This record gives sequence, C-alpha cells and structure tokens, in this order.
Amino acid sequence: MSDSTEPSHLDRATPAPAGARVATRRSVLLLDRAMSLIIRLGGIGIIVAVLGIFVFILWQILPLFRGAAVELASSGRAPPGARLMLVDEWSERPGFLGADGTLTFIDLVGDAPAESIDLAGRVGAQITAAHLRPTTGTIALGLEDGSFALADVNYRAEFDDGRRRVVPEVNVGAPIDLGGGRGRVLDVDYGDSGRDKVAAAIVEVEGKLEVRAVVLTQRRTLVGAGRIEVRGAFDATPLVGGTPKAVLASSKGDSFLVVTDEGEIDYFFAVDSGFELRQRFSPFEDQPDPRISMAEFIFGDVSLALVGVDGTNRVFSLFVPEGQSVRTWGRTKQFPPLPGPVSAYTKSTRTKAFLVVAGSLASLRFSTTESIRWQEELPFAPRLVAISGKNDRILFVDESSRLHVYALSDPHPEASWRAFFGRIWYEGADRPGFEWQSTGGTDDFEPKLSMVPLLIGTLKGTFYALLFAVPIAVSAAMYASQFAHWKVRAFVKPLMEVMASLPSVVLGFLAALWLAPIIETRVPSVLLMLLLIPSAGVVLGLLWSAAPVAVRNRAGLFGELTVLLCGLLVAGALGWIGGPLLERLVFTVPDPAEPGRRIADFRLWWPAFTGADFQQRNSLVVGFMMGFAVIPIIFTIAEDALSNVPQSLRSGSLALGASRWQTAVRIVLPTASAGIFSALMIGLGRAVGETMIVLMATGNTPIMDFNIFSGMRTLSANIAVELPEAPHHGTLYRALFLGAMLLFLMTFAVNTVAEVLRQHLRERFRTI
Repeated sequence: MSDSTEPSHLDRATPAPAGARVATRRSVLLLDRAMSLIIRLGGIGIIVAVLGIFVFILWQILPLFRGAAVELASSGRAPPGARLMLVDEWSERPGFLGADGTLTFIDLVGDAPAESIDLAGRVGAQITAAHLRPTTGTIALGLEDGSFALADVNYRAEFDDGRRRVVPEVNVGAPIDLGGGRGRVLDVDYGDSGRDKVAAAIVEVEGKLEVRAVVLTQRRTLVGAGRIEVRGAFDATPLVGGTPKAVLASSKGDSFLVVTDEGEIDYFFAVDSGFELRQRFSPFEDQPDPRISMAEFIFGDVSLALVGVDGTNRVFSLFVPEGQSVRTWGRTKQFPPLPGPVSAYTKSTRTKAFLVVAGSLASLRFSTTESIRWQEELPFAPRLVAISGKNDRILFVDESSRLHVYALSDPHPEASWRAFFGRIWYEGADRPGFEWQSTGGTDDFEPKLSMVPLLIGTLKGTFYALLFAVPIAVSAAMYASQFAHWKVRAFVKPLMEVMASLPSVVLGFLAALWLAPIIETRVPSVLLMLLLIPSAGVVLGLLWSAAPVAVRNRAGLFGELTVLLCGLLVAGALGWIGGPLLERLVFTVPDPAEPGRRIADFRLWWPAFTGADFQQRNSLVVGFMMGFAVIPIIFTIAEDALSNVPQSLRSGSLALGASRWQTAVRIVLPTASAGIFSALMIGLGRAVGETMIVLMATGNTPIMDFNIFSGMRTLSANIAVELPEAPHHGTLYRALFLGAMLLFLMTFAVNTVAEVLRQHLRERFRTI
C-alpha cells in the first residue's frame, strides 16, 4: 500500500447538487412575490376604479327616470263657496275669491288672521266672472255691467327676526268697457305681453251671448306705467260658429280663442282692422261626442290642454303646417283618457306640466314628453286646485271647502327615455323630431334634450376622421415595416410618434383659423388632390417596379423614397392648381345678380345640387385635422404588429418565388391582422373621445345628417360646451352625465368587440 499523501478521488469534495446550484435567493423570491401581489392589486384597483366611475355616473343619471313624488303635507279650511284659488311662491298665503267678490288670504304656516279684500266694492259692481293668470298673478274680473277690471296680486316676503312672512298686495284697476253696450259678463280672459294687450269676454245681452274683444294700450311715463286704455273694440259674435262657452286670451296679446258648446274652437288673430278668424277646428271630431269639457293654455300659451266630455285628453299646439305660411293649431299629443269630464285644472308656472282632476282622480301630466308624472285616486273630490310657484306644492279644495296641501317633488319632468332617445313633437315644430337645445331666451322654453343628434354627430366625426386616417396610417406602416430601409424606418417612426404629442387644442386652433378658410374656397382643389395623389402613388410604384434593377440600386438609400415623395408633391400641386379649372368646368350655378350668366362657386353649387348646407367649419375639416391626430396612434401600433411577424415567414415566402408585395399582402398582413385591428380600435376610441378639435373646428350644431360639408356636435364636445351652464343636480347637469355614460358604454362595447375579434384573428392566423 502506498504511503502517498495524495487524497484519493473518493476523498475529494463532491460538487453541489444541480438544484442547489440554481437555487434562487430568498430575497429575490420575496421581491417576486411582492411585485406579483402589487400587479394583482393594481389590476384589481383598475377594475374597481372603472366600476366606481360607472356606478358614480349611473347614480347621477338615475333620478332622471323617476316619476313625481306626491304626499299629503297638511290640511286646513278654505273659505266656503270659493270660485277661484291662487297661491304664492312659498305656499304660505293662498288666496280665495268668493262668489260675492271677496278675496280672502289665509295663513298656512302661522297664526295670522285671515285677510279679506272686497274686490267688488273696489270696482263698484258685482263680479260675475273671473279668470286667473297664475304666471303673473293677474285676475281678470268680469262685471255685471258689461265691463271688466284687472286685479294684480303680488306677494312680498318680509323678514322679522329671521322668520319669513309673506304679505299679499292687491292692486285693482278701474273698470274697462268691452264695447257693445251693457250686459252681464259670463267669461273673461286677459293677455298681456307688455307691448300688446288683449281682453276677450262672453257677454250676455238680453238673453243673447256675444263675444267681444278689445285691444288695449298702456302709456308709460317718467313716473311709471300709466292707465290701461282701449285702443280698439271688436265684436266677434257674427264670426263665431256656435254657442260660445269659454274664451281664452293669449299672453302674447295678439290672439284669443272661443270655445263653443258644439265642440269647436275659433282662433282669432289680431290684424290692422281688428281680428280675423284664422282657423276653426274641432279637437274631438273623431269622437262619438265631440263636445269639450275643458280647454286651457299650458305654460307659454303656445299649447292647449283639451279634454273631451268622455275624458279624451289631447294637446294642440301652434305651428306652421307644411305648405302654409301662418301658424295654426294642430294636434301634437295624445294622453291616456280620463274617466270622465274635468272638474278642476291648473298648470305649472315653471314647466309644461298641467294637472287635471276628473272626479276623485288627480293626474299630473307633462306636455313635452307626453307622459304622466303622477296619478292617484284621492280620498276626496277636488273642486279647486293650484300648483305653487316653486312647483313643490299642490293645493286641493274639496266640495266641503276643506284644503289639502300635498308636497310635490318632480325635479326632472323634462327627462324620460322618450325625451332622450325618441321623437318628440316640440312646440312650434311641424313634425316630431330629435333635437338638442338645452336653453332658450324665455322662461316658457321647452328644453330639448335628445341624445340622438349627439350620437349621430359623434359617429359622423369619427367616420370622416377614420376615413382619412386609416388608409394613410396602415399604408405608411406597411411601407415602413416591409419596404423601407431600416435607416429610413429609424427616421420615420420617431417622427410619427412625435406627431402624436401635438396638443389637440393646437390642432383645433389650426383647423378653425387656418385650414377651414382655405378649404372653404378650394374644395375642388382638395377633391382633385384626393384623386391625384393616390393615383400618382400607384403609378409611381408600378413604374419603379418596372425599372431595371441597376437603376434602382444606383438611386441609393433614399432614392425610392425621394422619387415617391417628389411624385406625390407634383400630383398635389397639379391638383391644387387644377382645382379652379375643374370648378369652372363642373361646379357652376346661375348668377342670381345677372340672369343668363353662370358663375363657378362650389359653395353655391353644393346646396343647389344636393339640397344640403355648406358651412365653412364642416366635417371635411374635422376629418383632416382629427385624422391627423389619429394617424400616429394607428401607425405606431400597426407598424409594431407588422414588424413582429417572424422573419422566417417572409424568407420562406420570398424563397418560394413571391414578390415583396405578395409577401406583404398575403403573408405579413394576415399574420399581423390582430395587431392592426387593435390599432384601428384604439384609433377609433381616440376619435370618439376627441373634444377640442371637434369643438373648435365645427359649427357645434347638433344636426342629424352625414353631409361632409356641414358640422356636427359630438357627445364629448357637448359636455365641454354645456357643463359651465348646467345648474348643479339640475336636469341639464344629469343629462350631461347621461352623455358621459353613453361615451363610456360606447367605448366599453368597442373594446369588448375588438378584443373578441382580435382573439379570433389571432387564433386564425397563428403561426407559432
């Protein structure tokens, strides 16, 4: 045995096991687990944030679709035998006009004694008729001697130790003769627009009924308004087609209506010689009994609420029928019928709502949307009814003169599914339609809140932007990834990405103040350029492909791109120069100033040829500028998708004899289709949500057409325009949230469909 001290191979240190050599340090594992947790929490946080936004928007719009809430608040006693009831803005001091002409005010919130005013004593005659104008607080009083007087009731709020006290003030004018001699006034009404004033009445003279109307004037002096005087009197009796039952004077001061026992309404309009009978119509001529139970104006006096003796409820409005030149009355709304004739009526002084009572059934209805806001069988039969000025109280007086005060909560009567997405027949229109017009010049304006024009405008702007952007972006991505030299691609791609950083407000500013005026006068040049530039690109490509290889190689690195760009610039210049010539040859119209002569002007030719408008800030401008903003996004993502196609596929296709074009179109493009589709969907989302370009580069008018030479209003631009004017938690405020919800849902739907199609394309063209 050897005495060598060399250790044997058995005594040498054995290597560590393979698992030990590749074991990960504990700190790395902890960091990996922490980052995985953070990523999961981040993903969950994003989902929660998106759901939170959805819930918040939904919470803001849900009140729009709730009906009115009405519940009993208090009760009391009204003066017996009251023939008319009026109420102040705060529902604290209602007034009641008795049959003896006494106007009595009671206190509903305090212990103040009732206050009575003898109106008959002030006018010096017995009061035989009375009609209240709730919007102005004016009571037209018909007298037994054939005259009428006006009583103006105003409420003043006084504050004592922080407590409000409502004080009524009554001013009674001198009686005004209606003309035609003495007689007993059976019905009277008065309309006053400030400048024009009219009063109409039914007067009983020796057992016969006469309809009289007077045009009034009021002089204004340095010390205020003077006395109201008669400017002219008119006897409408010979023109009335039946037995007069009631009269209604328009608050515009230019017309009045006569309702007859036979179920007809005569419409008289003021002319220089007095009044003319402009229309006679029967609202219920298609019913077995055409007689009218109730006819009253709705707030604004442009619409009539009518109820037949069988309970049929319709609304007639003033509008200019097609083919005519004057406004006449026509049926615009049909409500569910009532169980019988109307026993009491009142209207809101803030909205187009009106309340009708038939027996013990009370029904609050909204004219614009043709909807019933609240309806209930009451435990009593109302005889009088009134809605407070704040639209928060309804007062009923029953047959036993008991007063019932109901709290009313109806903050969004203008809102409904039909108002937002259906056709509405608005006042003044000759047919139902979709309209957005949130504000007007007067209090009686009907808010028009249809989302349909905004949806159409959003789709319109998106369509023209993508029509311009998609061909350019995808073609540029195809060229940069498949045909251009890598040095060219290294220059072009960063340049396109820099384009994406341009602020949209700058692009909108350029579109509105620079591009729109240029395109307005050079539309034929633009059309010719859109035809010549793509054609020049195709021709140059074919010629370049047919050129000898030696010539193409001698052109150098940027030769192909230089030739292409120069050719496109020449084609664009030819299109720009040839536009006026094309306009003189094709787009001519007769000269309105010189008959027999034709002038070349595309701006006049387009409306004459198509019947559509031509506006300076139009969809063509939006398409160019918004397309310019979308191109970099689509190009970048599409170019990445095309460049990531495996090189082996290209090499195999070229080795089998396919050309570069065939390889790009038949191999690379289908393989990258999922990524290209994603690029298009992201570009679509960018166009749908664009605000500043659309806001500045269009007329911002909510119209419903796809005319390329007219503007539009999109959902996003509408939010930007209307939000500063929207009262907090008002109907417009919540309607804007509804627009935001529509944008949210559109984006969600587009992304969902895009993901499904992307997965389908990915599976279909999967190569690895």
